[in-house]
Amino acid sequence: MKNIVLVGFMGTGKTVTAKLLAKRLKLSYISIDDLIEKKEKRLISEIFEKDGEEYFRNIESETIKEISQRKNIVIDAGGGAVIKEENISNLKKNGIIICLKASPDVILARTKTQSHRPLLKVADLEKKVMELLAGRAVYYAKADFTIDTSGLAPDEVAKKIEEIAL
Repeated sequence: MKNIVLVGFMGTGKTVTAKLLAKRLKLSYISIDDLIEKKEKRLISEIFEKDGEEYFRNIESETIKEISQRKNIVIDAGGGAVIKEENISNLKKNGIIICLKASPDVILARTKTQSHRPLLKVADLEKKVMELLAGRAVYYAKADFTIDTSGLAPDEVAKKIEEIAL
């Protein structure tokens, strides 16, 4: 079985769905962000704060390259993982990429109280979300499949992914 790789913007349900899916399919769950935090021995927000986004993206690419060689796993790739072509290419080698998307209103509602998202620590959250969504749309479009999670519970999203991937 190919890896199931979830990509998509913050607040679309990647982590919750990936964990649920891994449990349902009896596969290992891998979070690229969690691996980076373990490797770096600090939180993603600290990495962004101290070393910047470019440093983080380089570590992210190294981690994706390593993990994408494994098989039979569910990967939560993180919101910005797709902005580097090499990451998409590596993830597709042994995996099927499914982009989770949601309406901007849903994303704002889901992320407005979350302080662990470094790219959303801004004065005008709505403007930043719209900016990032627009800039990443071309990358998210490279996924093999897309599911809109706006009106769906994580269990419903997992079921749709199972139908696609199995």
